[in-house]
Amino acid sequence: MTSAAPAASTSVTSVEHPLRALWQRHQQHRPRLVAAVVASTVNKVADVMPELLIGAAVDVVVRGQDSLVQQVLGVDSRYAQLAWLAVINVVVWVVESLSQYVADVLWRGLAQSVEHELRVAAYDHAQHLHLGWHEARSSGTTLATLNDDVNQLERFLDVGAPAILQTFLNVVLVGAVFAFASWQLWLLAFLPIPLIVVGSLVFQRRLEPLYARVRETVADLSSVLSANLGGLATIKAFTAEDRERERVEEASLAYRAANVAAIRSSAAFVPLVRMAILAGFTCTLLLGGWATLRGDLEVGLYSVLVFMTQRLLWPLTEVATVLDLYQRGRASTARILALLAEPVEVPAGSAALARPVRGAVELRRVRAGYAEGPDVLHDVDLVVPAGETHALVGSTGSGKSTLLRLLLRFDDPRAGQVLLDGQDVRDLDWDSLRGSIGYVAQDVYLFAGTIADNIAYGRPDATREEVRAAAEAAAALEFVDRMPDGLDTLVGERGVTLSGGQRQRLALARALLRDPAVLVLDEATSAVDNETEAAIQRSLRVATEGCTAIVVAHRLSTVRHAHRVHVLDAGRIVESGTHDELIALDGAYAALWKVQTGELVP
Repeated sequence: MTSAAPAASTSVTSVEHPLRALWQRHQQHRPRLVAAVVASTVNKVADVMPELLIGAAVDVVVRGQDSLVQQVLGVDSRYAQLAWLAVINVVVWVVESLSQYVADVLWRGLAQSVEHELRVAAYDHAQHLHLGWHEARSSGTTLATLNDDVNQLERFLDVGAPAILQTFLNVVLVGAVFAFASWQLWLLAFLPIPLIVVGSLVFQRRLEPLYARVRETVADLSSVLSANLGGLATIKAFTAEDRERERVEEASLAYRAANVAAIRSSAAFVPLVRMAILAGFTCTLLLGGWATLRGDLEVGLYSVLVFMTQRLLWPLTEVATVLDLYQRGRASTARILALLAEPVEVPAGSAALARPVRGAVELRRVRAGYAEGPDVLHDVDLVVPAGETHALVGSTGSGKSTLLRLLLRFDDPRAGQVLLDGQDVRDLDWDSLRGSIGYVAQDVYLFAGTIADNIAYGRPDATREEVRAAAEAAAALEFVDRMPDGLDTLVGERGVTLSGGQRQRLALARALLRDPAVLVLDEATSAVDNETEAAIQRSLRVATEGCTAIVVAHRLSTVRHAHRVHVLDAGRIVESGTHDELIALDGAYAALWKVQTGELVP
């Protein structure tokens, strides 16, 4: 299983420091990151140059032949000096524009690549987690992590990370200019920066829990929306539209309130930064101006420092926005990595079954349950010889579906063994185990696409004729041929355009197309009428001649021809035998049969 390795490498410590864990996880992108940093550095150097050129131009106009340009280039004419500055300015702007383009492409490409890889990795890991994990949490929470959280991280990498780098480079480069000109002005101009940094750290600590709350509320909102869209028919049937609108409104208000609290805190930072900028700019304007009037500072250099003070401090007003992006990205990354850190409790084995798979199934003293709950199956022993059809019957909650989940390894038993062809299913790779099983669930799921696509889902390489034969074996061809486009008819998400019986027949065709060694049917004909059920039963007797079939059924009429029927009660097999043998035994099965045939009123 491909997703197990990344999960193992993501420790709890990594989740506590999500961006550091991200750095370790995506080492293959480090060259691109280095190139992006270099491009941003070149861009920032070119971005600072125009202010220096303005100062040089002022110096040329004021000092003439004693200007810095004359000393460096040896050009006496002030007109020529200004011409040279114009040429240099053009070069600087070209370099700035090109480096900006390269930096944007690199940063955005990096963000998109990390977003793509992390989303795919998180999805792949999520689909390998056992079903119990998914059943214990809402699908909306997982969806919010795979979609919204990944998008928040992409936005930070696209906008926030370059902004942090540009701010740092700006401070370093402008600081170098100030230090060269006047250490006194450098000290005064940079005095607000420690205050801004300290304030940023304080706000960061304050913002962290606020944005963690934002991520929680957006997950709750996604859960409500996902559940309601999936249950729209039920909402309409019970005229609950207003009530559900209020629930969505409540979740949306909670999300808005969490965002407002975070925004209020981050927005309060900007006025404080502005006051610090005002102090630094005023110091440069007054003290630098006085030094120039005294002749201690050149006019051109004074012009540079005035412009530079603005360039140095004004970008710091964006610190709040950058912090906002950072905290959102950090909170989202923590949630993504927490998902990736979830252990795969039902990992694939490495053993392969000998081909062809016979399909012999055996349970030895199996004990099973869900999460921390009580046992659902108690010391169950069951033998299904290859090629036979065995049925599992019993009241709701007796453990029938739990037994099937163990065979498919949706869960593992707490004790005992489940064997396929004599090998423990925990030792088998997925191709040997699930690749040998055709499964029809009680709750049929069809994907948005054509009927042919859904039938061929387990065998994408199946020919058109094979798909059609599987539909015929499942008694589905009759209604498929009546569809406007036959096998090419589109079905909606979850197959909502089809009836329950039609969905079941397509699911059965999908399972039969795999030509499985073991066919597992969990109430596979519960939604069809009696006539269709009889047709399916006739087809199944032909289709299952060469395979093992394990059938869960409430309608006992569907299992009359099974080689053996096992009656479960409270997680134990209390009776086993053929239909006739169990009727003659006059026990639990006989009582169920009498109720269903009307011989006994329950």
